[in-house]
Amino acid sequence: EVQLVESGGGLVQPGGSLRLSCAASGFTIGSSSLSWVRQAPGKGPEWVSGIISGGSTYNADSVKGRFTISRDNAKNTLYLQMNSLKPEDTAVYYCTTGLVPGYWGQGTQVIVSS
Repeated sequence: EVQLVESGGGLVQPGGSLRLSCAASGFTIGSSSLSWVRQAPGKGPEWVSGIISGGSTYNADSVKGRFTISRDNAKNTLYLQMNSLKPEDTAVYYCTTGLVPGYWGQGTQVIVSS
């Protein structure tokens, strides 16, 4: 059974950083594509960042230069390093399988506010 469990969210001031984690089970992340998707209050889901099995990464224009997706195959865990956070980054962040989201985790809340 595929399971994705996100953690690492919280309240951070503008300009600050957070690192989100997604612990995966039921499949091997090193041979899979994975994404981070976020949903801000009152808005639809927004794809943020993705990584494919070969290791290439992709980012939405809204986060380029600020967010970095990575994975630790030994820990079967996906990460999202978020720097220079802005209030508009406030959202629930989800880890998903695929570059077109398939399975979703339960999400972790990120609030960027002073």
